[in-house]
Amino acid sequence: MTPQLALLATLDGIAYAALVFMVAVGLTMIFGVMRILNVAHGSFYAIGAYSAASIVLGLTAAGMNPWLVFPGLLLAAVGVGAVLGTLIERLLLTRIYTKEPVLQLLVTFAVFMILEDVQRLVWGVRPYFAAEPVYLLGNVQVVGIFYTAYQLILLPTVALLVLVGLRLFLRRTLSGRLIVAVTEDREMATALGINAGRVFLLTFVLGSTLAALGGALASPTTSLVPGIGADMIVLSFAVVAIAGLGQVEGAAIAALMIGLGRSFAVYVMPELEVVVPYLVMVIVLLIRPEGLFGVVERRRI
Repeated sequence: MTPQLALLATLDGIAYAALVFMVAVGLTMIFGVMRILNVAHGSFYAIGAYSAASIVLGLTAAGMNPWLVFPGLLLAAVGVGAVLGTLIERLLLTRIYTKEPVLQLLVTFAVFMILEDVQRLVWGVRPYFAAEPVYLLGNVQVVGIFYTAYQLILLPTVALLVLVGLRLFLRRTLSGRLIVAVTEDREMATALGINAGRVFLLTFVLGSTLAALGGALASPTTSLVPGIGADMIVLSFAVVAIAGLGQVEGAAIAALMIGLGRSFAVYVMPELEVVVPYLVMVIVLLIRPEGLFGVVERRRI
């Protein structure tokens, strides 16, 4: 591999890792607090992507200020996370918190399948592509290679802001500390008067919004087709398994490992592109079953 190809693979890997991180960190937060592996998390990514593409295409067709597409991406993510996340948590998940984990998994899988059909009903099966944000930011030159500023600058910057913002939120704000308290010991937190139901709702909406944000930011860089949610949720589970459940910083490192591994496989051995993320996961879990940054938890019997 030439140095230029290696640099190109690295840039591709970082941009892809930024998107995967935003989805996976929402998933790991939801599991860390609510102890639910939310299979429907991938649907928030897909619906966020479709909603963002629809907003961008609508603004472009209306001839409005093209720079409004960037607030449009954020609006799509917040709208999907707040509305859809609240509805699912209040109307469905509150009824299964005390149920068996297998039942919780089946219920969230059923929600995922329903939302997949909803996507087809609303947006159909034809590909959606809204690249206006990428065109607006143009290209930058890096050591003789021209690369889109959207993927090189915007995506990693947003992912870094999400990482730093989450840490500050969890450590410096009352709501964040309540989330940490429920994560560490739900029974003790409830006994001290913390409203676990409100914490669950806040956590689920926040995690869902992060997944939708990942989809919204991915929409200008890829063609949106049915099934993108399934692909992303499987990758997110791999990131969470590598990092360890409930690990925010670990999710960032695991996403970077998967992004770079997948990107280099594309340039070196394309036939292994799909396998590499799961190969990394298997190797890590064979060495550390609890994940790179996870800790062994005692279970109450």
